[in-house]
Amino acid sequence: MIEFLQYAFMQRALIAGIIIALLCAIIGLFLVLRRMALLGDGLAHISFGGIAAGMLFGFYPILSALTFAILGALGIQKLKKMKIYSDSAIAIFFSFGLALGVILISLSHGFNADLFSYLFGSILVVSTTDIIIIFIIGIIVLITLALFYKELFYITFDEYSAKASGLPVEKIDALLVILTAITVVLSMRIVGILLVSSMLVIPASTALLLRKSFKQTIIYSSIISITSVIIGLILAYYLDLAAGGAIVITLITGFLIAIIYKKIKK
Repeated sequence: MIEFLQYAFMQRALIAGIIIALLCAIIGLFLVLRRMALLGDGLAHISFGGIAAGMLFGFYPILSALTFAILGALGIQKLKKMKIYSDSAIAIFFSFGLALGVILISLSHGFNADLFSYLFGSILVVSTTDIIIIFIIGIIVLITLALFYKELFYITFDEYSAKASGLPVEKIDALLVILTAITVVLSMRIVGILLVSSMLVIPASTALLLRKSFKQTIIYSSIISITSVIIGLILAYYLDLAAGGAIVITLITGFLIAIIYKKIKK
């Protein structure tokens, strides 16, 4: 069973996948509880424009996607301040990123294999450079989440009281969407743009079905996410499947098992 670990590309995929799984599990829980589940999908499509721009103009695609995603996240927050509904703000930037990406692809004369891997994810293209970037940025995101855990917890469960107590709710909101943007971009190498929101939403939703305390739910979400990535990568290797699809199907299977468990327990 551990035969796949003999290969460097699988080792890189596993390291990247575990880091990404942990980030998605924690940030996804805050997004789901705050009814912001679509944010991940929106930012993924915004970053598509950045990927296309990076490939067309010769930049490292992850960095250009990161720039687009962060600017898009801040733009969504700006529109929300202008009293535009959150889902509408996401849809506007979603459309812009997708349209820009399509235009830039047409200028570069169509799809290539590398761009396809960003759309659907590929364990074969996770490079050493990707691992270094994912590790460094992932640690920074985790430290930031730990530092602002109490504030994020407060605004997640009682935003009005948080405002009344003097917490800078808008700034903390902006921090959350920026961290989400970073996580989305890092996740693209494993599951791809089209499936990245699944990593944010499904582990958190599955853990919430178990109805534990918030800290326990974070732990459950992390375990579910990491386990699904490991199982998905093993399935992808031995059955010659797309890694992103295998991971998401594993996540959905876990979600269905949690639903059945909940019904039996009743």
